[in-house]
Amino acid sequence: MIELKKLVEFCDQRARTHQVKDFSGALNGLQFANDGMVTKIGAAVDAGLVPFQKAIEAKIDFLIVHHGMFWSGAKPVVGSEYDKIRSLIDGNLAVYSCHLPLDAHPEIGNNALLAKKLGIKPVDTFLPYEGTDIGLIGQWNSTRADLRAVLKQTFGQRFSAIEYGSDAPEKICVLTGSGASAIEHVKATGADTFVTGELRQHHFNQAQELGLNVYACGHYATETFGVSALAAEAAKAFHLKWEFIKTECPL
Repeated sequence: MIELKKLVEFCDQRARTHQVKDFSGALNGLQFANDGMVTKIGAAVDAGLVPFQKAIEAKIDFLIVHHGMFWSGAKPVVGSEYDKIRSLIDGNLAVYSCHLPLDAHPEIGNNALLAKKLGIKPVDTFLPYEGTDIGLIGQWNSTRADLRAVLKQTFGQRFSAIEYGSDAPEKICVLTGSGASAIEHVKATGADTFVTGELRQHHFNQAQELGLNVYACGHYATETFGVSALAAEAAKAFHLKWEFIKTECPL
């Protein structure tokens, strides 16, 4: 058992939660408190009623999420919004959110951990946002076919391959989650290959026109890494158990 305050301080420092600027709706940090003590840590991609219920069933009382509770701004606390708040109070579940800081982190960030899993060696960053580069550039020493194979091994059939770049890419850009803001910046980095989470239909045309290899692996699937890494480190630091809360999101 550990004090909630100490666990929050650890997460703030390790993830640089309040040092990296984010979208206003992210509201990074502790978003919902519990009674002040933590016995088990959880990790989930999204703050939502089902993840909350699953966490409570697993006897978790501190849940680290990537997408927090307040993306849509202020809402009346009725219907499902009421149900979410009521479940947190009844289940004594604290919620801690960390978005862009947990994408861009060089060690426990989604980009860095996905690159490591795929065998991509980080060499630089790209796509600045409010003073922080939120994308990663990596070195690749094999073929496009090998990249596709390791992506299939990692994500199963839930990835889409658009291949109009080189057969043997040397540089690969990685941006987990939504790649919509990044695709037009890939060529400027010297890369012609881009691994991301989700795209929109018109990005197929952009990939053709720009001569890119683009792999969309799922917004949810590419953002499971950071919250899991932060939860694991916090659990180890305070001798607690932790668990990832899976929600079967196909997007």
